Amino acid sequence: MSDKQARVESVMRLAPVIPVVIIDDARHAVPMARALVAGGIRAIEVTLRTQAALDAIRAIAAEVEDAVVGVGTVLAAGDLAAAERAGARFAVSPGVSPGLLDAADDSALPLLPGAATASEAMALLERGYRHLKFFPAVPAGGVRLLGAWASPLPQLRFCPTGGIGLASAPDFLALPNVLCVGGSWLTPADRLAAGDWAGIELLAREAAVLKRSV
Repeated sequence: MSDKQARVESVMRLAPVIPVVIIDDARHAVPMARALVAGGIRAIEVTLRTQAALDAIRAIAAEVEDAVVGVGTVLAAGDLAAAERAGARFAVSPGVSPGLLDAADDSALPLLPGAATASEAMALLERGYRHLKFFPAVPAGGVRLLGAWASPLPQLRFCPTGGIGLASAPDFLALPNVLCVGGSWLTPADRLAAGDWAGIELLAREAAVLKRSV
């Protein structure tokens, strides 16, 4: 577990933002990933919300050397196995279940599990997880709630995701228990559909220079 946690931390420290990508056309995966990397964003979470997701992960893993591609919206053991075969290097879940955690113990993929309450965070800490996704960040309580956890749960570091944009990201990144944030604003659906790779690179550049406290 300690090795997997170190690998998750290294992903979280690659840049202040991990883009959360919903991709409908796998042909867009490689140019999108190259645009993100060119803008300074190397870790890319491709969510399992479309039929194209695994093909997109496979293409990025094979063709974009500097990208660190991961899989998001992991819900079950089968998702972990399929993503690992596709070449994903990390996995992210919106929450957890006993079955998913058992599968993660047996998987080579490091998992960034989701938590929305202090009790969920404590349960994950008992399982050896020190790096968590705080989701859905804004609806669950936002900066005030996550900041309140810093003192009683000093062992934990978070990637808040859900409702965060370029304007609000700095407030989360200023917290002492936040290593990065997740967000879909770097790869909006209209720019993906239009093949606006220059626009996505610009969004990545804006995100890559955000300051963080840790």
